[in-house]
Amino acid sequence: MTAPRFARRPIALGLLLALSTTPWGVSLAAPSAERYFERIATFPVYRNLPAQEDPSRQTAAEITAASEDGNTLLYTDSPSERLGLVDITHPEAPRPLGFVALEGEPTSVAVHRHYALVAINRSTSHSQPDGVLAVFDIRDPSSPQRIADLPLGGQPDSVAVAPSGRFAAVAIENERDEELNDGLIPQLPGGYLVVIDLKGAPSAWKTRQVSLDGLSEIAPSDPEPEYVSINDLDIAAVTLQENNHIALVDLRRGRLINDFSAGAVSLNGVDTEEDDRIQPLQVLPDRRREPDAIAWAGPLLATANEGDYEDADGIEGGSRSFSLFDPLGGLRYEAGSSLEQAFIWAGHYPESRSENKGIEPEGVASARYGRQHYLFVGSERGNAVAVYDLARPWAPRLHQLLPAGVGPEGLLPIPGRNLFVASSEEDSADDGYRSTLSIYRLSAERAPYPEIRSREDQLIPWGALSGLTADALAAGQLYAVPDSYYRASRIYRIDSQSTPAVIEGEIELRKNGATLDYDLEGIAQRRDGSFWLASEGNGKDRPNLLVHTGRDGTVLAEYPLPDAVAAQQTSNGFEGVAVAPDESQERAYVAFQREWKNDPDGLARIGVFDARTGDWAFFHYPLEAAPDGGWVGLSELTALGNGEFLVLERDNRQGPQAQVKRLYRIDLGGLQPATEGHAFPVVTKRLERDLLPALKNTGGWVLDKVEGAAVDRSGQLYVVTDNDGVEDASGETRFLRLGTVNR
Repeated sequence: MTAPRFARRPIALGLLLALSTTPWGVSLAAPSAERYFERIATFPVYRNLPAQEDPSRQTAAEITAASEDGNTLLYTDSPSERLGLVDITHPEAPRPLGFVALEGEPTSVAVHRHYALVAINRSTSHSQPDGVLAVFDIRDPSSPQRIADLPLGGQPDSVAVAPSGRFAAVAIENERDEELNDGLIPQLPGGYLVVIDLKGAPSAWKTRQVSLDGLSEIAPSDPEPEYVSINDLDIAAVTLQENNHIALVDLRRGRLINDFSAGAVSLNGVDTEEDDRIQPLQVLPDRRREPDAIAWAGPLLATANEGDYEDADGIEGGSRSFSLFDPLGGLRYEAGSSLEQAFIWAGHYPESRSENKGIEPEGVASARYGRQHYLFVGSERGNAVAVYDLARPWAPRLHQLLPAGVGPEGLLPIPGRNLFVASSEEDSADDGYRSTLSIYRLSAERAPYPEIRSREDQLIPWGALSGLTADALAAGQLYAVPDSYYRASRIYRIDSQSTPAVIEGEIELRKNGATLDYDLEGIAQRRDGSFWLASEGNGKDRPNLLVHTGRDGTVLAEYPLPDAVAAQQTSNGFEGVAVAPDESQERAYVAFQREWKNDPDGLARIGVFDARTGDWAFFHYPLEAAPDGGWVGLSELTALGNGEFLVLERDNRQGPQAQVKRLYRIDLGGLQPATEGHAFPVVTKRLERDLLPALKNTGGWVLDKVEGAAVDRSGQLYVVTDNDGVEDASGETRFLRLGTVNR
């Protein structure tokens, strides 16, 4: 923004100054009872497919809108070129309403009264962009009627309807071809803003174009508008993402009234290296914000600074943050690295994106729920939504994190029903995750998520929890290990008496002073405070190892399997490990995940190792029948004493396909294990707990990797899931408190 521009717009300057100083009715007094959003349902959008279509085909929910009464969700499904509809009259039980077929890629949807406004990209090439705004009558949401088409003259992206109901606006991006000229801009034709006058019947609606040329120094002829938001004064805020710029347009006059650079920010304490370790120790200097979504938050503008452009010097934008600007372009708040650190504390940091844009904030929305005003910031790669309290808009306070599906794109507040919806667009039936609509209600007395996190006063990165055990002496103290997703193996110390459970420390494993990279899948503590650890082999170059460490993490010994046994290995090896409290601590029990080469179908091993002699012997454990196309295996072994153990058995299915997530009790007392080459005795099991009800009780996607179980000295049972390091997974970790178990 320059002084001459103000000189040309004195009326606009007065309006913006008034906006920037408006108190906007915020009560600074804390509400009498603070409330939190809790997830009540997850709707996988493949459920909207017709019966004759393959349910594994790719579908997606990208941008979502709600009908005026809040009872119907409408979402864009780009891969299928359809508009999807879902009945949420009863939000705990969403009901599919099917699709409306479109002639191109839907990029956005908004609702005006009983009309749905759907932007459709009909471009034949990047150099010949074309699009239309299709208008549907949705009074009968089970049978929307297309009643008007408004030509847009270019490729549309975001659509917004003014709160006044007088105008709509469409950002015509005319996106660049990333394969042309190394993706550098300008690439003409340039984009613009289309203003729609919502007067009369849709067939009579008029459109106007507003030029956004000549604003940014990066590519003034190619603005590439990305996202639009409209306030109560009919002023549209538009992000020009690749240009790192923001424009404000008076929709009544169809005029640009201000524009300014989104600027840059230096980030301290971020991870910029993809080295299989989360180490937020680096600095990113002068990183362009390059905002994607934008939202009016009272008189301020909130931006999600995703970044989407690398310039000719190879400098990539995106500041992993969100910002708050006033309408004059003044920076009122910058999240910096604090947002990404909140994701680290919650176990949602995607280490595989460290060299790119980290958690990639992409979506942002703002709404008032009664006296409380919230800002929602969605992380495309961290797969969660951060909710901020805006009682003091110049100092937003992190209120809570909401777990979502993979790739949350659309954020939809529905304050009239105390609801919020996040649409997650990533979908891969082969990898077990699907595109979803997550539905939350503002009703909880405390934040229900995360269920486990690291301490706020220490930045302890964590994830991929694969084994769990209780302290041998202290109630409420647990230990967990991550698997091979991360380098530099370690043990986490957990306070389970806190809510949420708190990772309060970590013990790095070392051998001869160097760190180690095990695939840890199980942990058990001996009475002297040292640990047995189970490291899974891969059937090739990494052996299955039983590892004995001191309580400080020093490796004291590694015990491989005998050659005759190792020769039978497959890629599924050691999982849980246990030490019986009433036996010699030199004796360890190890669960093998699945059958090995010479094991009968449906029988997995439980090994018994005696460190005094070096001998191994085995039992066979009968597995549940595997679901079609899947498998069932063991994940954990927990000693109860007197020869009894809990065995965690699970299938490799998630979501609605999950069937076997169970704890069984076995009694090895009186049984003698057999050595390799002899018939192993088959143990008898009885069901202790079906975990599916607990895995479903938060309304979320049922996670497949139920990996750790522990019973502490007071008999309290805990179960934890593995979040796969937030790669091809939602990153959600469930920490289940399942009451008392008879030891």
